[in-house]
Amino acid sequence: MLYAIGIIGIVILLILGINIKIVPQSSTLVIERLGTFHMVWQTGLHFKLPFVEKISRRVSLKEQVYDFPPHAVITKDNVTIHIDTIVFFQITDPKLFAYGVENPIMAIESLTTTTCRNIVGELELDQTLTSRDIINTKMREIVDEATNPWGIKVNRVELKSITPPQAIQEAMEKQMKAEREKRQAILSAEGKRQAAILEAEGEKQSAILRAEAVKESKIRTAEGEAQAILAIQKARADGIKLINESKPSEAVIRLESLEAFKMASNGQATKMIIPTDIASVAGLVGSLKEVATN
Repeated sequence: MLYAIGIIGIVILLILGINIKIVPQSSTLVIERLGTFHMVWQTGLHFKLPFVEKISRRVSLKEQVYDFPPHAVITKDNVTIHIDTIVFFQITDPKLFAYGVENPIMAIESLTTTTCRNIVGELELDQTLTSRDIINTKMREIVDEATNPWGIKVNRVELKSITPPQAIQEAMEKQMKAEREKRQAILSAEGKRQAAILEAEGEKQSAILRAEAVKESKIRTAEGEAQAILAIQKARADGIKLINESKPSEAVIRLESLEAFKMASNGQATKMIIPTDIASVAGLVGSLKEVATN
């Protein structure tokens, strides 16, 4: 009897231990009672009624990332490309997630593929390759609105890769190569033009500086000559002034004239014309010498 009671007690303890649940952080448990939804267990310690309640689904509230395989999309200009999409989503309502759709991940993948085909189908290939941000934004808005009844919040949708056909890739590479060569030629021509402009500007500045130097030299030479002429004229004027102030006699004036004649005779002239006044002065000088000797 005691043995049977002990066994029963152990079984009860096991049942109680099995039905005590600890829900970790960022997780929830959807509980059903007798086959119908009862409640959602949040983080903490919980007890489940044996044989009456059961855990329908364990739901993670963390943000989840799904990388869906590439799918074929036809653009507006009839080019078939393959697009690989990544979806970042988070479960906000465990009850709707558990009962809203049969397979939420597959539903999100199908919805993302369909939305991507609708958006890209309205764009040409070049627009598709250069409008990733616009496509991502539109896809996120559409998919997020569609997944609200499933208790899912779509945070981001990213186009991981866009792969055009091989022939188009080769054509694009050739176009890019031609564009790079064109830019290189333009830059080279622009560099040569700038060099020619700078060289011409340098020659112009050099010529201006040379002309300024010649001009300055001539100005300084003219100023020097003018100053020399002014000095000579001033000296002559001062000499004449001194002579006038000393009131020289006629004999002295004639002697000065004779001295000037003497200085002139030392030149290289082959002919000279002697004024009559100078001759009379010479006679006067001779007579003075005779008086001095007597």
